[in-house]
Amino acid sequence: MNDLSGIDRLSARGGRASVADRVLNAFDLHRHIAVSGDIPVGSPIDGSILGGLKAARPAEIQTAIAAASDAFPQWRDTPAPVRGELVRLLGEELRAHKEELGALVSLEAGKVTSEGLGEVQEMIDICDFAVGLSRQLHGLTIASERPGHHMTETWHPLGPVGVISAFNFPVAVWSWNTALALVCGDPVIWKPSEKTPLCGLACQYLFERAAARFGAAPKGLHQILIGGREVGEALADSPAIKLVSATGSTRMGRVLGPRVAARFGRTILELGGNNAVIVAPSADLELAIRGILFGAAGTAGQRCTTTRRLFVHDSVYDALVPRLKSAYAAITIGDPMQAGVLVGPLIDEAARDGMVATLDKARASGAVVSGGERVELLELAGGFYMRPALVEHPADVTNVMEETFAPILHVFRYTDFEDAVRRNNDVPQGLSSAIFTTDLREAGRFISAAGSDCGIANVNLGTSGAEIGGAFGGEKETGGGRESGSDSWKAYMRRQTHTMNYSSELPLAQGVDFPI
Repeated sequence: MNDLSGIDRLSARGGRASVADRVLNAFDLHRHIAVSGDIPVGSPIDGSILGGLKAARPAEIQTAIAAASDAFPQWRDTPAPVRGELVRLLGEELRAHKEELGALVSLEAGKVTSEGLGEVQEMIDICDFAVGLSRQLHGLTIASERPGHHMTETWHPLGPVGVISAFNFPVAVWSWNTALALVCGDPVIWKPSEKTPLCGLACQYLFERAAARFGAAPKGLHQILIGGREVGEALADSPAIKLVSATGSTRMGRVLGPRVAARFGRTILELGGNNAVIVAPSADLELAIRGILFGAAGTAGQRCTTTRRLFVHDSVYDALVPRLKSAYAAITIGDPMQAGVLVGPLIDEAARDGMVATLDKARASGAVVSGGERVELLELAGGFYMRPALVEHPADVTNVMEETFAPILHVFRYTDFEDAVRRNNDVPQGLSSAIFTTDLREAGRFISAAGSDCGIANVNLGTSGAEIGGAFGGEKETGGGRESGSDSWKAYMRRQTHTMNYSSELPLAQGVDFPI
């Protein structure tokens, strides 16, 4: 029998206990939570534990894969605009449950209220995008060199897709993949992060509501598997899973990528980011401060697009950095569900320890650290609240190569524009980048082939906050994957070239003669 007494441990202060009860009821999550289990579930807001969830066993994983394979033929043969109707209904469910799902994101991932709601809005937006896409899965007509021949290229459903998501965007990244995969004709198996499993179960609940209204979704079209590494390994190893889309650390990608490639499967890898902002002499400093502050401190520095490095031209350094320090000192840190709070907790103790170790290393190299201390909140004593840190490095330290998933901004001076671009690029990761400048030549150079080598390059806005209309992803150790908008849908389909001979002759290509 389930025991929900753990809700009381979410602390009634600020109404969190009642919010927790409300969102658990909204998605019928009570039935999943036991007194104990393989996967603990709780909130980083105060470290409270609700209980536990049962992890999927090996036989259950294989049953899910088989069910997805069985669902594929029916879904593949369903017309794409009809598939889009299911996604439209999913978008309606998300609209109707936006407040509750946003609150669950805040409770389980520690995001401030506006970011939790914003993540759900992103899900709604990608559903709208995918519904339109369901009538635009177009190919090409290609000129044939042979008379009486017609050549075309088309796209067909790929097969079951495995989605592995991370805690920092516990629902949005799933929706990027799932909305597109469904309209492309692919069943989905999802392994949410072990740190945010309730968000996953809530999305499964909403999908099932949409599928019931749709009425023609095959069994096994969308499934969720709660568990750890063993679930990801099973998805990576199964030939039935045609594509594995995984979001996480570069370390995870180094293991998963080759494992899928060994069986010639496909991957979309969204891995680490070590994102930089360049502030040029002509920059609008008010704009720069706002963009840098959200990019570096938003989501407690736990976005893959978080601003990690800041290159400030020597001529504006003394005008920008002191104001940035003042803005850092004014950031409100605390319960993310309280009005006015901008930064909530880190996800866990390991994240806190990683931040502390990085700051200690910086100090040892001669850096001056502003902020970075633990914020003690008695009513939230079990949470890990850290003031965002600004690290000014000495002249002999010119870059930081490693990403720390915490609110740490490494600050450097520069004098030469080309040198700043080189330092932006001279790291293993290549996700997001930005420049603040009103110099048209600098802006053009930054987004040219000779400029930023990242998958995202912004001008006069920060590194975070991508819209769903553009393809999201990066280069180098970021993995090279692309999700969400533009033509990212092609990753979920297979390309086929057709040549039709409508003549009574059989000319060969390239003028080859083969008389018989």
